[in-house]
Amino acid sequence: MPWELTIERTFPAAHQLRFPDGSLEPLHAHEWRVRVVIASDQLDEMDCVMDFHVLEAELDSILHPYRHANLNDRPPFSTGTQSSAERVAETIGRSLLDVRAIPGHARLLAVHVTESAGCVATWRA
Repeated sequence: MPWELTIERTFPAAHQLRFPDGSLEPLHAHEWRVRVVIASDQLDEMDCVMDFHVLEAELDSILHPYRHANLNDRPPFSTGTQSSAERVAETIGRSLLDVRAIPGHARLLAVHVTESAGCVATWRA
């Protein structure tokens, strides 16, 4: 696919992972950075992969419940899914697919989540 569109957002949130023995790591916060990559073989009627602002609005809506929150208190992390960067990336990606935020001629290529500098997890649709 010759064209890619990337948007980036950040949100502050805390989390704690559950260890295999059932104990929890200490609660700690990050300034999570989310990058969403959309790819397409063709451009729309405006010669764009899609409108940046539409994708930004959808991502902002998905991230809103997580801002300034403990991720472990928000679904799906409150129901047993680990709040790892990998699962955060997957949750965001699946949410974008669920709301059909990406036009039919394009596809979600990847969601990258940076937990801290140099620590990036990627989910590919």
